[in-house]
Parts: sequence; C-alpha cells; structure tokens
Amino acid sequence: MSISPFLIEIDRYMLDCSAKGLSPKTLKSYEQTLKLFSRYLLDNFEINDVNSVKAEHIRAYIRSIEERGKFEISAAETPVNYPERRGDFGKPVSKTTIANYVRNIKAFYSHLYSEQLIRSNPLKGLKNVKPERKIKVMLEDNELKQFFRSFDVTKFDQYRDWVIARIIFDTGARIGELLEVVASDIDLRGNALLLRKTKNSKQRFVYYSEKTRKHLRSWLAYKDRYSDSTYVFPTNRGSKLRIEGVERSFRLRSKDVGLQVTPHLLRNNFAKRYLVNGGDLATLSRLLGHANVDITAQIYLDFADKEVMKKYRQHSPLENLDI
Repeated sequence: MSISPFLIEIDRYMLDCSAKGLSPKTLKSYEQTLKLFSRYLLDNFEINDVNSVKAEHIRAYIRSIEERGKFEISAAETPVNYPERRGDFGKPVSKTTIANYVRNIKAFYSHLYSEQLIRSNPLKGLKNVKPERKIKVMLEDNELKQFFRSFDVTKFDQYRDWVIARIIFDTGARIGELLEVVASDIDLRGNALLLRKTKNSKQRFVYYSEKTRKHLRSWLAYKDRYSDSTYVFPTNRGSKLRIEGVERSFRLRSKDVGLQVTPHLLRNNFAKRYLVNGGDLATLSRLLGHANVDITAQIYLDFADKEVMKKYRQHSPLENLDI
C-alpha cells in the first residue's frame, strides 16, 4: 500500500522541524495534529494531497471536534484504553486544545507555501480560535508546606524529588530543563544555575536563594556517595531521570496530603508569587525563558481577586503616604 502524498509532506515537514531543534513534545504535537487532520480529510472528503485542502475543510474539522466529546473515538484516532473510565470522558474538547490544532495546521500550510509546494495558502485568512484563559492555581503557604513535608527525604528518590520541587519553586525552571543539569552547570558561589537544554534551545541562567544553595550542596554530597552519574538528578541506577517519573512522584506525594501538585504548577506558583512580591515582568520573562514580555504578561497577569487584594495592600498609595 502506497503512502499518501499528504503523509509524505507531513514527514518532510517533521524533518524540517527536527532540524530547527524543536522539542520532542512540540514535534509530537505537530505530527499528531497533522496526521489526525489528514485522516479526517481522507475519510470525509477523500482528500489525500495538500493542494486540495480549502479553508472550509478545516472549519468542518473544527466543528467535528467540537461536536464530539473527549475520548469519543473518531475514525482518525487511536483508541484510548477504557476511555469511559476517565473522569472527563465525553466532555467538550477545550478551546485551548482546538486552538493548538488550528495553530499547528496553519504553521504546516505556511511552511508549504514558503517552500513553494502549494500555489496559495488556503488557511492564510482563517481566524485563530481564541483559547480559554484559566486562572492558574495559587497554592497557599500551608499547602506548600504540606507538599514539601510529604517527601521521605531518607530515601534517595524522594530526597532527589524534594530538592527538584524546591528548585522549581525557587527558580521557575522547567522540569525538563532541570533533568539535563550536570554538576558543572551549578555555580554554588554565585547562586546561579545554567540551563543548557531549554524549550527554545537558548541557554539561560536562573538564580536561587541561600536556602536552595544549602540544600543543593547537601544533595550533591549525598548523591555523590551513592551514584557516579554525571546528572545532578539521576535515577537510582544513575541514568537520566524521565519527566514522567518526577510527575508521578509529585502526584503520589501531593495525593497523600490531599493536593494536586505538578512540576508545572510549581513553576506557575514561582511566577505568580514573584509578581505578587513586587518582581517585574521583564526580569520574570528572562527567568522563565519566554521569547518576549508579552508572552509572560498574557500567561501570568490573570490574578485572582485574593491576589489582587494582596498586591493592593502592598502598594496602596494612601497607605504608603504619611498624610
């Protein structure tokens, strides 16, 4: 059975994306979106080449996603094991997910047009789907204390994950960036950490507190007694730790104390607390590794009423003026 021309162009595009150094997570998102779209076109319109696609086809695709619920399997998708057991089975697919689909497909067609593989871009005038803006959870002080206390630091893996959790909360580093760190990336005198392998492939420094310096120094001494791994946060066997392993550890620890804490939630809480405590957006943007300040503002300036009240009390003009 021959491969359709559409799939051939997807494979070529993915090679181009890989050459640009995009993260595995981004590559997976692109490829999955495009292959689902190509299957939908073939099943519903008998289209198997990129030149036959028009704006109305992607509009029809968006409608089909909106009309069916999560994990209700279409002909284009790989079945999920026991989908009906999932808590969100049958619920509407979020606007954010649909917006990502549209963005990925539009990027693919922009590439085809720039490479002169199509005469015109049928999706050029298609409006983006506006993603949902969700207020990010701000963990209370007592919740953070409960979470950090849930780790058994007498065990190698939990001690390691406890240090990781504290560093994310203290620096805003992504979990994937931290797991690439080796000893030479750490400056214990300057309280700085070099992140070499980042989401945008641009190295950056993040900075940590005196508390973290003390805990990091202790962890390094402990780790070196039991492992000769080059990674600062290795597995028990010395190999590179997987993101999924840390996420599972956080899930288990936080569940023990009635919470739902993830590495990304700790990164969010670093950013929100940094701003609440008077930090500026420009510096935060650099620490988080965002391309520009607008991205940071769009993500993190969605304060809840309680956070707005706290900021107001800190910066009230009348309260801070002796009149």
